[in-house]
Amino acid sequence: MDKEKKYFLDKPGNLKKSIRVFYLICVLLLVADLFVTKHGVNYWENVPQFFAAYGLISCVFLVVAARFILRPLVKRKEDYYD
Repeated sequence: MDKEKKYFLDKPGNLKKSIRVFYLICVLLLVADLFVTKHGVNYWENVPQFFAAYGLISCVFLVVAARFILRPLVKRKEDYYD
């Protein structure tokens, strides 16, 4: 008897629940950030949601840089290994 092991995320319902929990945690962290006292050195560190916006903008910048700057540098022609 060959029974394939079932994992938690194999069921579509569990995957959807996990994603919803992830989004809920993200929202709760964003709301909690509004109530945390900040002691930043620079004025922009005290702006609400600064670090969330900074992280999002940095991630988008890295993806765009990899796509349009780094990819042409390392890309080879299709018949490079022939």
